[in-house]
Amino acid sequence: MKRVGTLRLLSELSNFSGAARLRELLAADPTVRVRCSPDGRHLLLLRPPGAPAPQLLVAVRGPGTELERAWPAGQPSPIDAFFLQWPSRPALVLVWESGLAEVWSAGVGPGWRLLQSTELCPSGGARVVAVAAPRGRLVWCEEREAGAKGGVEPPAVAFSHSVCVRTLEPSGEAGTNLGLTHVLLNHCPPFGLLASRKDLFLVPTATTWPGVGHVLLIWRPGKGTVVVAAPCLGLSHSKSLNPGRGDTWDFRTLLRGLPGLLSPRQSLTVHTWAPAPQGLLWLDFSGAVSLVQPHGGTRAVGTLQEAPTGLAGSAALGTFQGTVACALGSTLELLDMGSGQLLERKILSTDRVHLLEPPAPGMEDEEELETRGGLRLLSALGLFRVSWEAPQGLELPSAEGLVFEEACEYYQRRSLRGAQLTPEELRHSSTFRAPQALASILQGHVSPSTLLTTLRAELRDYRGLEQLKAQLVAGDEEEAGWTELAEHEVARLLKTELVGDQLAQLNTIFQALPTAAWGAILRALQLQPDENGRLRSQAPPDVWKKVLGGTAAGKEPPNGILPLFELLCQCLCRLEPQWLPPFVELAQQQGGPGWGAGGPGLPLYRRALAVLGEEGTRPEALELDLLLGSGRPKAVLQAVGQLVQKEQWERALEAGLALSPSSPLLRSEIFKLLLAEFARHRRLDAHLPLLCRLCPPDLAPAELLLLLRTHLSDEGEPPTPFPEPGAEPPLTVGLLRALLEQTGTHGRPSGPVLSLYEDILWDPGTPPPTPPRGPMSALQASDHPGLEVWASSGQGLCVTDTS
Repeated sequence: MKRVGTLRLLSELSNFSGAARLRELLAADPTVRVRCSPDGRHLLLLRPPGAPAPQLLVAVRGPGTELERAWPAGQPSPIDAFFLQWPSRPALVLVWESGLAEVWSAGVGPGWRLLQSTELCPSGGARVVAVAAPRGRLVWCEEREAGAKGGVEPPAVAFSHSVCVRTLEPSGEAGTNLGLTHVLLNHCPPFGLLASRKDLFLVPTATTWPGVGHVLLIWRPGKGTVVVAAPCLGLSHSKSLNPGRGDTWDFRTLLRGLPGLLSPRQSLTVHTWAPAPQGLLWLDFSGAVSLVQPHGGTRAVGTLQEAPTGLAGSAALGTFQGTVACALGSTLELLDMGSGQLLERKILSTDRVHLLEPPAPGMEDEEELETRGGLRLLSALGLFRVSWEAPQGLELPSAEGLVFEEACEYYQRRSLRGAQLTPEELRHSSTFRAPQALASILQGHVSPSTLLTTLRAELRDYRGLEQLKAQLVAGDEEEAGWTELAEHEVARLLKTELVGDQLAQLNTIFQALPTAAWGAILRALQLQPDENGRLRSQAPPDVWKKVLGGTAAGKEPPNGILPLFELLCQCLCRLEPQWLPPFVELAQQQGGPGWGAGGPGLPLYRRALAVLGEEGTRPEALELDLLLGSGRPKAVLQAVGQLVQKEQWERALEAGLALSPSSPLLRSEIFKLLLAEFARHRRLDAHLPLLCRLCPPDLAPAELLLLLRTHLSDEGEPPTPFPEPGAEPPLTVGLLRALLEQTGTHGRPSGPVLSLYEDILWDPGTPPPTPPRGPMSALQASDHPGLEVWASSGQGLCVTDTS
């Protein structure tokens, strides 16, 4: 069914402050420059320098005060003016040819007031030829002194311009923050500057040097790049240009390094330029409309039935709902952006029409929301909106009908009965009262003002989300937009019961936008690393309960949909694998009864291992970290066993030492495992100090020797003082001494001697006293049984009785 374009009157301008002056300027001066504020409430009209007073008028719709300024003859007036996209209050900047810039604002007092005045070219000798105000910045093209000196060669004059930028942001209630000047381009021709919501287009002018009149540049601040394009050649090249990193380019050097751009070509013959969300529209003198896309590619959109007649004819371009609108004189033509087909042609009652740019997403008021989806036209006759009317015969469901249909789907998911719910059953049943209450509100039982007051915050959030979606669907692929959308969706889903469709939607978000989705989870869980390389979280317990909840033990997720914890582990494996073990450790600390960490299901470390794949195919480093950080005895012993197989002795010892004193049995098992390796070979000798620290404090020397004996190989031949060439050196007493000393560090036992080797450990280090050399009685000799042994061994000692 064919669409029908409608032109509807929105306002006769009587609801604007200074309506009479507004109509007068629109009707009298065809060259007046018209701009609309980001919120859609303010209109700015600026007449060119030398025009009759007033040269500047700012009108506001609804309550507010207009701003009207005039400059006497002989005193320069601004060459351009822009509204600034400040969410807190309306503001505008005026720029003069001399480089003077003034920032004005309303809302900080009665009427408009000057916030700041500054010089863009403080060194003097330069003049501003073009200016633009993209988001949060002020960019201008200035002509340096070379253009004003006599006797300069024409090429030098042609490349005597520079493009500069300064940040311009609000500061407090009534202040501005103007950054330092940074030069983007040096030695360039005069460029015209046109700003869209995210890009800045530098287009050639009538005074541009013919050799480069076919080249235009696209600066993309969000990506930190500049695209050099030649539409007539079909060429484009991208280079880095990020003022934050100090990037700057010499225009001539930039072009010399790009092959093919300096091929002899005629300059672009453009009648009208117009920035759009999809790129830069331009109309040539043959009536052809083309689109330069942000990446530098150019495509033809279509051809108007009527071509512009020279530079004197006025023309304006704009886009809405996949349609290009061109107001040429008193004719309005609508072209399909996809096919270029002429959809409709309207004859207007005036030839002085200005197309207004749409309000910025999230900044329009309630009145502007009603006019969304169309394009606004301004003339002295009033403010109009052109849009497509819905085809006749298309019945849209009522609001209350949608309520019951959505409620049917929701209750059916939660119901255990097999019978299908119907909207009619919900209308007349007394069981489900929530949809009936909402339907009664929509029927008008609650006054709109009361309902709006109650739902204002929710409507604002919903409106911002829908505007962001529409902006992205329209072609805005800015990474920040996708991140914001993912944050909204993930935050919304975390407030729901993560089952069925909600969980499937969360899986889809993580598959399509893993980086943005993880950033949303990072904020929701408030994750921050500490100085020890661990993670900490300040999220409330109910959020962690959602994260750790899983399926029943032994059950695969339905249709391959992963629970949230497995989904986060999978995302971390793709983005930041080194943070997976700390995240699992943090999750283990957050678990509560039935949450998945302390419940009867699988432990969290095993759920994370399942995400890594089957055993034998997992990344070894991640698997080891997960096993060691699990705190489970079997898992830790499994990890230490793998480290022993890889002969990573130091890490195996540190894993045992890292265990808290509350796990003495696990430390003892790790010590016995490593002691067995110490008995079999000498590759652990270099780490003997760590092995001594790991030795259990209650281990006796005899027990230590018995443990070693069980792991020593039986030798069929008597030992030799030196090992055979190439053979493993044997275990020596010297190596054992450190371990034996470690087993006795907690004091000598007070009971009977448990081992013959105890005296060795407790040797005071001094020899026993020397026996007396004189005669000794038998009674004295009996006090020293060791001496009797000496006497009986025939050592020549004479023992006599002297009593």
